[in-house]
Amino acid sequence: MSVLVYAESPDGQFKKSTFEVVSYGKKLANQLGGECIVFVGGSANNPSQLGSWGGDVIIHAQNSDLDQFDDSQYATAIAALANERNVSVVVMSASARGKALLGKVAIKLNAGSVSGVNSLPDLSSGFQVSKSVFSGKAFATYSIDTTVKVLSLMSNSIPPEELNGKGEMIEIELDLPARKTKIIDKEIVKGKTPLPEAELVVSAGRGMKGPENWGIVEELAETIGATMACSRPVADADWRPHHEHVGQTGVAIRPNLYIAIGISGAIQHLAGVNNSKVIVVINKDPEAPFFKAADYGVVGDLFEVVPKLTEAINKYKGN
Repeated sequence: MSVLVYAESPDGQFKKSTFEVVSYGKKLANQLGGECIVFVGGSANNPSQLGSWGGDVIIHAQNSDLDQFDDSQYATAIAALANERNVSVVVMSASARGKALLGKVAIKLNAGSVSGVNSLPDLSSGFQVSKSVFSGKAFATYSIDTTVKVLSLMSNSIPPEELNGKGEMIEIELDLPARKTKIIDKEIVKGKTPLPEAELVVSAGRGMKGPENWGIVEELAETIGATMACSRPVADADWRPHHEHVGQTGVAIRPNLYIAIGISGAIQHLAGVNNSKVIVVINKDPEAPFFKAADYGVVGDLFEVVPKLTEAINKYKGN
């Protein structure tokens, strides 16, 4: 029973989440006793490299139409390959693209689906997968009993594992339906690790008192190589760009380290960050709700604590 993995390549580049989902697909294929088939659509920088992350077969559809993402076209292509290759599970990232594709692919394959899984399935009594629910406050287990299953994988759930393998490379052209949408313009944040993929995140809130004080937070983030984030009130006030807003109504993240500076920890904010592996809170209010979710907390004036923390890290690094 083989697994088909959709490997995203926005602007022709593969991201960490792509390597994660391919590694996941390979491990799942091993569980099922089949092969891991990887599908890449449109322009891609060296798709054969995905063999190193577990792809036994890499199918690259060179159609130029696939350079611009259209969920109807991609869903048709993925479903067609799944039927042609007789796969039992289709896996994709729980990204914006994955969210657009999951339901459409499942309908085309008459498949049961679960979005945002965070571990390999338990095959001891059927096919069971788990995911976090209620804004990360609990975990739920789902059983899928359809012949074909469709899953999306939460980022930073399964560490990508480079196997140094070499998959079979197949180049194809697909018959695709006419595009239903037209992209007029798009703006992409470049030069930074996207928040959903970031392993280290430094975030700040209204405790910063104004955008002019953000330098100390940026310096800390630069020192540890972290991606910047902020709370919703900060984004709404235009202190920081909206793509940095994390929380229930912003970007949901699960980094290895989340440092929250001057953020009280309202439930809406916690819903988007409480899957972080380690949470550090810096706040002068000892009653701030965020401390209840923190692994480490510092009660103090952030304008004193943050520069000292940056100084200590630079000293440790020998800078």
